[in-house]
Amino acid sequence: MEDSLPIDEVVRRTGLTSRALRFYEAKGLVAPLRTASGRRVFGKNELARLHHIVVLKSAGLSLSQMGQLFAGRAIDLSAMLAAQLKMLDDEAAQVESARRIIRFAMSRLDRGEPVDAETFCSLIESGDRMMNQEPKQWQAVTDRYFSPTEKAAWAEAWDKVDKGFDADAYSAKWKALGDRIKAAMPIEPDSDKAQTFVVEWFELLKPFSAVSTAEMWQKSMEMYDNMDAWAGQGEGMADPGFDKSVWDFMKLATTSRITQGGALPVLGLAQQGE
Repeated sequence: MEDSLPIDEVVRRTGLTSRALRFYEAKGLVAPLRTASGRRVFGKNELARLHHIVVLKSAGLSLSQMGQLFAGRAIDLSAMLAAQLKMLDDEAAQVESARRIIRFAMSRLDRGEPVDAETFCSLIESGDRMMNQEPKQWQAVTDRYFSPTEKAAWAEAWDKVDKGFDADAYSAKWKALGDRIKAAMPIEPDSDKAQTFVVEWFELLKPFSAVSTAEMWQKSMEMYDNMDAWAGQGEGMADPGFDKSVWDFMKLATTSRITQGGALPVLGLAQQGE
């Protein structure tokens, strides 16, 4: 037992507690030797096994799963790891959800607005609705252009939208309009047809314009100006329903309308107050 270590030295070297070491022994994961006086001592094999336990635990494996691995039993390791990965992904999503909700509440506090228990619960519910409505592809895009505080403000503003809002139907309307504009191009930005598209475009923007501030509007414009970097129909890509050529054309048509003194469709109350 010359190379063996007593339990207090193992605790010091591994950072594990003596209680954890005894628990692993009770589960059959390690089998320390005993001195004549009955004290536990850990040799090289036991120390290696403890290292494996720590590593596997960091990957989220249960003690039962570790026991099966150590015993050399026939198990579907691929399926077990896939299930473990899904569980970790779910936990990560919950953590990110909690982070967003906290940022959401902090944005209110930063503006000097009181947040009592009832308000905080309301913020959590509206934050959840916002995150549930925003697909992962869009979260990846908006995270590039909006700070956590700005996204919290978005969540708060979006809570003012009709709770019966159908995101899928809304996306389908954008695609239908985008396809019609694309099919009509090329046309002159100041033509009657182009100006009809401008009216339809701003009509479809009403759920957004009704709650956005001028700053939100400008940030969104910048995001779509760079849509070549993120838009598409492939896996993991955010699809706004139209491509960059349609976006650029609609900016020209809108500018033409303004230059000729034409009125834009009425924007939301948030922007009228700017």
